[in-house]
Amino acid sequence: MSSGAGPSHGAGGGWTRRRFVGALAGAAAITAVPACATPRADPAVTAPLPKAPPAGPSASASTSASAATPSSPAPASGPRRLFLGTYTSGDGGGKGIGVASYDAVTGAVTGGGVVPGVDNPSFLAAHPDGRTLYAVDEQTPGAVTAVRLPGNEVLGSRSTGGSGPCHLSVHPSGRWLLSANYASGSVAVHPLDASGALGERTDLVTHTSPAPGPGQQGPHAHQFVTAPDGGHLLAVDLGTDTVYSYRLDETRGTLTEVSRARTRPGAGPRHLTFHPGGGYAYLANEADNTVTVCGYDPATGRLSVGEPQSTGTGSGTSYPAQLLVTPNGSYAFLANRGHNSLTRYAIEADGARLRLLDTVPVDGDFPRHIAFSPDGRLLFAANQRSSTVTVFRVDQESGGLRSAGEPFASPLAVCALPL
Repeated sequence: MSSGAGPSHGAGGGWTRRRFVGALAGAAAITAVPACATPRADPAVTAPLPKAPPAGPSASASTSASAATPSSPAPASGPRRLFLGTYTSGDGGGKGIGVASYDAVTGAVTGGGVVPGVDNPSFLAAHPDGRTLYAVDEQTPGAVTAVRLPGNEVLGSRSTGGSGPCHLSVHPSGRWLLSANYASGSVAVHPLDASGALGERTDLVTHTSPAPGPGQQGPHAHQFVTAPDGGHLLAVDLGTDTVYSYRLDETRGTLTEVSRARTRPGAGPRHLTFHPGGGYAYLANEADNTVTVCGYDPATGRLSVGEPQSTGTGSGTSYPAQLLVTPNGSYAFLANRGHNSLTRYAIEADGARLRLLDTVPVDGDFPRHIAFSPDGRLLFAANQRSSTVTVFRVDQESGGLRSAGEPFASPLAVCALPL
């Protein structure tokens, strides 16, 4: 385990992930996977590991800012809260964490307020008890901030020990906050007290090996989440083409690496999400425009990466952003920046295969983040370049998507967290 922050390339130092993605578009080493221009069904890709026994209670809520649970209760009536991440330092950016409401049945988004005092809150997550909101401060030096709900009181911030934090999640125990520093390639752990407030960082691990992949200058930790078994934490690093598995000492808040899984060179893994069964996961690869099915062994924390699969976006420029899996484990959705679409996959063989169904226009520009409502019946897409949030109703049987109305305007929308 190595400690200490890497090179300083956070948003406050002139480096942004927007510029990084733009640079990727012109990199000769990166090519899109050929696919038909029109939607079609691709051959399914099977994970290399046999299916593991179902894990215990799913902790997949920490795999995204808002992940659905295995069951789909009927939607609650009346307005619910919607928080929106943004960049405050960019042209046309926000003034803090955006606040709105949505109708849990129709998906209509209304209102508009802000939680001020948080710089570049580009990713959000909620505590399992729903009483505290957390945001990254994507800048140099990086930080994480806690906000008490429902009064939107900022409880304070803590340093992440690195630069450009871009993702965070809450451990299912509710006692630890996990964050990923993109620019310095490190992951951090903070304790949470009974009020949800942040304590001083208990660990920081920098990804010093393997060497960066093609076109990369260093490690770029992009996601840090808890596996459904609850016993392992997985860190997805775009710069090293690696997913690192750790064990968390829940007494001291320290990390011990137990396994590494390599993608093919230049894949640029960005986001991982688990099937509800716990034995498989799906990986979105930003740099080479692919997805892969991964086998997962909850006993060891070992992830085994399968063969790359098409996103269905054709030969144009497109960067996969995030994957979601429906609560019943039957369908997966992938957000595609550049192609400005959502790819739909059917999940087969109890999670071991993805079969491409089609792509659906997202009605926005550069869908950076997607999230389900708590019941899984609505899908929200935060579109960075169009500064909008689009909402879809999700058919629970077919996985079909239907627009819930006109996009909602939100400055530089890069994350949507419906509660």
